[in-house]
Amino acid sequence: MKPYLHAEWTKLRTLPGTGGLLLALVALTVAVSVAAAALVSCASAGCGYDPARISLFGVQAGQAVVAVLAVLAISGEFGTGMIRTTLTAMPGRITVLAAKAVVLTGLTLAAGGVAVLGSALAGRRILLDNGFTPETLALTGGPMLRAAAGSVLYLALIALLSLGIAAAVRDSATAVGVVLGLLYLFPAVILMTPDADLARFLWQISPMNAGLAIQATTQLSGLPLSPWAGLGVLAAWATAALLGGGLLLRARAA
Repeated sequence: MKPYLHAEWTKLRTLPGTGGLLLALVALTVAVSVAAAALVSCASAGCGYDPARISLFGVQAGQAVVAVLAVLAISGEFGTGMIRTTLTAMPGRITVLAAKAVVLTGLTLAAGGVAVLGSALAGRRILLDNGFTPETLALTGGPMLRAAAGSVLYLALIALLSLGIAAAVRDSATAVGVVLGLLYLFPAVILMTPDADLARFLWQISPMNAGLAIQATTQLSGLPLSPWAGLGVLAAWATAALLGGGLLLRARAA
């Protein structure tokens, strides 16, 4: 496994745009979180906003950058034909995909951790100035800590979901379109669904809606899924995508 990991790390590190995408993940996540926090204020009598969701709102934008990075990690090789060289040098196709997943996860966790920490710190400062109490924004408190750590895991799972879809689809543009459709169009369909029970069910299986339940720190009883169960739904999507992508990678010619 070690030679596979070294090879995939070298390829992803030298892939044009990797550094820029990682920087974009951090910058975009923090910028959108700061903008969201600046737009919200809380009266002294209290308010119904979830401070964790607000200060980590930028994750919803940053996930698009993660998806693009994950797709390029494999579909770029199909586009250039380099995948043939890769599979000739390293014939274990499932091991190749597993190595890509490990390297991609490590990079996403590192950059995502910086992005989420920056968002949480900046959001806390702004929300304190906008009337929120320090108790609701304690970064070491259980709910807020779970929301922050869960957001980093959420980004890593988005990377794995995107990698699996890209391995199955092979084309970069198509893979990115499928991933972004799952993430952003699914919630739109839910909003347009008139039947409440069907909308709740769609919410429960939506990778974005369910996965981002991990950020909730208030009104947990009103959620269709608990925070960790919601993240589990996203994990199931990522697992299914990787399994499907791995099977197709092994079955089809390069």
